[in-house]
Amino acid sequence: MQPGKHPRAARVADVVTTVTASPLLDLPGACPAPEGSVDTGVPWHYGDPHGEQRLLLRGEGWVDLSHRGVVTITGPDRLGWLHSLTTQHVEALAPGDSALDLILSPHGHVEHELHVVDDGTTTWITVEPGAVDTLVPYLEKMRFLLRVEVADVSDAFAVVGEPVAAPVDGRPTYVAPRQFAALEADDAASQKYVPVRPDVLVAREVIVPRAELLDYVAGRPGAGTWAWEALRVAAGVPRMGFETDHRTIPQEVGWVPSAVHLDKGCYRGQETVARVHNLGRPPRRLVLLHLDGSAARTPATGDPVLHDGREVGALTSVALHAELGPIALAVVKRSVPVGVVLLIGPQDAGVVAAAQEIVVTA
Repeated sequence: MQPGKHPRAARVADVVTTVTASPLLDLPGACPAPEGSVDTGVPWHYGDPHGEQRLLLRGEGWVDLSHRGVVTITGPDRLGWLHSLTTQHVEALAPGDSALDLILSPHGHVEHELHVVDDGTTTWITVEPGAVDTLVPYLEKMRFLLRVEVADVSDAFAVVGEPVAAPVDGRPTYVAPRQFAALEADDAASQKYVPVRPDVLVAREVIVPRAELLDYVAGRPGAGTWAWEALRVAAGVPRMGFETDHRTIPQEVGWVPSAVHLDKGCYRGQETVARVHNLGRPPRRLVLLHLDGSAARTPATGDPVLHDGREVGALTSVALHAELGPIALAVVKRSVPVGVVLLIGPQDAGVVAAAQEIVVTA
């Protein structure tokens, strides 16, 4: 099944001026991601997507994420400065610690998703393909007189994904938040938004020099982005440019508290986050959809989600899971009843039934 091209994801892809094919595409069996995909330039699979999913579920293997952008921030003021601009508490990051972080608009809408790790002298950030082109100019604009230097080092460093929840000694490593790796929430904020996760996602991103990429993965089996994405979708973990659009606030997709610290100081967009958390509910919510696998067609990202003949949302990610079959994530209106079966359009192409599994409950 070839994932469709979601209009929101397309905007991420559109800012990619050049796509350098990964050297890992030369490995036996490597099949490149479809043209036009945000993941163009890295292997989609190595001939056995379902086997590759099972490999990752066993905590083995690696995934080529070398198309992600890599940014470094150096200087003695780097952590306090980044802390003031973003949603997460990163001011006291110890060497080797990592965090999921966001940059919001003044109205609280998500503009950037940052995977952050500090090594004691440098803060490393990985972002979606093409996002560097807008992130770096923003950060440069916000430097003022502080002692920080921002650099796009994507040409020199690559990202490798692995199904492990611990950093690699001697290499900058972003470890996915613990909230993604647990089925049941163990803190009040998570219990409010994502009390029970559909599945777990155990993941890290290891930053390695591009010249060492082949050596780093040598002797170990690889998995493609098809398998990596299937596990993300099954766990209900949002991805910037897929589960987000220009209106997305963090609560809608379950990024509180995994990416938003509710007790830190001021940052741009904080008022919206606090108001929704304390006084209201997000207007939309993230759901996992189990698609009818017997249907004549497979829905694609961007397809409308229908209830009682009305459009109530859109598919944001579609995947073929080794055990669950065709699944998808969608962002729908909060008013949609929890237990109803939804239909995936468009109507003129033949609708496909989908059972809901709620990710965000608030």
